Amino acid sequence: MHIALFGTSADPPTRAHQDILVWLADQFDEVAVWASDNPFKLHQTPLEHRTAMLRLMVAAIHPPRRNLHVYPDLSHPRALVTVNRARRRWQRATFTLVVGSDLVAQLPKWYRVEALLQAVRLLVVPRPGYPLQEADLEPLRKLGATVAIAPHEGIPASSTAYRTDKDPHLLIPPIEAYIHQQRLYTSCQDDTPASLVTPLHTS
Repeated sequence: MHIALFGTSADPPTRAHQDILVWLADQFDEVAVWASDNPFKLHQTPLEHRTAMLRLMVAAIHPPRRNLHVYPDLSHPRALVTVNRARRRWQRATFTLVVGSDLVAQLPKWYRVEALLQAVRLLVVPRPGYPLQEADLEPLRKLGATVAIAPHEGIPASSTAYRTDKDPHLLIPPIEAYIHQQRLYTSCQDDTPASLVTPLHTS
């Protein structure tokens, strides 16, 4: 079994994350996704809310992908801890850790990165605004990584853009509704209920 591991600090998860999950589910035997705290970021929305939003995102995928699941117990700020938890859960599996191209420069600074890169394959998904060339992966290969660039570019929808630009079209409706119900990101949204429903635009 070949499993894609996709942890995300998405705050909130956007249509771009859903687009990537759908693509991964078509490539791997199983896709494990979880919300995580990124130690390089501050002031993140509580993990329980980001996990709830990921569940809403997966549930809204149509047709459903039966090999795509949210695993909160895999969540940890250090990716190596997460991978070790996954290896205990799926003892005979092969793992690919999925990251966005915006994290490539940060990866060499991750906790015990050499051990991490020996335990998994690495798949980098290009993100709009973060162009990537094969040469950019050489530092990771020198650390022992088996790494590839995904032949799939994410759509231009980021969590930061939602928090700063108040654009509800970046989210799927169930997540937008959850945000209003829980009064999350109150400094970057208005309180009018009209924005609770937005047209679907089908990571």
